[in-house]
Amino acid sequence: MSLPPTGPPAEGRMRVRAPRTIPQLAHETTVLDEVAEQSAVGEVMVRSLIRSQLRLAVVVAAGFLAALFLCWALMAWLPSFSQWRILGVPAPWLLLGVGIHPLIAVCAWLYVRAAAKNENRYRDLVAEE
Repeated sequence: MSLPPTGPPAEGRMRVRAPRTIPQLAHETTVLDEVAEQSAVGEVMVRSLIRSQLRLAVVVAAGFLAALFLCWALMAWLPSFSQWRILGVPAPWLLLGVGIHPLIAVCAWLYVRAAAKNENRYRDLVAEE
């Protein structure tokens, strides 16, 4: 479709016009298209991923805090524990200083593993056509 010229071009310039309507091609909409276009379906998918990641973070944090609470409960309910010494170092210090770090590492490992699994499930869902 060509447009009639509007007059002679000024100093080597040419006016270019776009067609008034863009032809719409019928095609199937995939989940990936929905996410990319930020449509309502795409927003629901992304919100679902964010909710699952938040739920995972809350569960891991609650588990870690429960373990810390058990350490505190051990010291509160067993007063003689604070008198124990291992290689001259008080047992509560060893428990909090050395014993908590493997717990932190395990919580972090579990979180990363589960978060990757959530993201892979999301990626598989988006990739489906």
